[in-house]
Amino acid sequence: MLHDPVFIVMALAMIAVVAILMLGIGGFAKGGEFNRKHANRLMRYRIAAQFVAVLLILLFVWLRSGS
Repeated sequence: MLHDPVFIVMALAMIAVVAILMLGIGGFAKGGEFNRKHANRLMRYRIAAQFVAVLLILLFVWLRSGS
């Protein structure tokens, strides 16, 4: 499984989602100008990254099921 390119891309997408989420939560916790300026953009990026990650998970499951 670790040598499957779809698995690697899927894992990287999930790591990207977590990184964007942590950056957004950190900015929210700190507040200030960064949060005011970038909070909505970061959450839109997170939603887009989650969408891609879910699609990759579904693709991985479909390919592994043998269909």
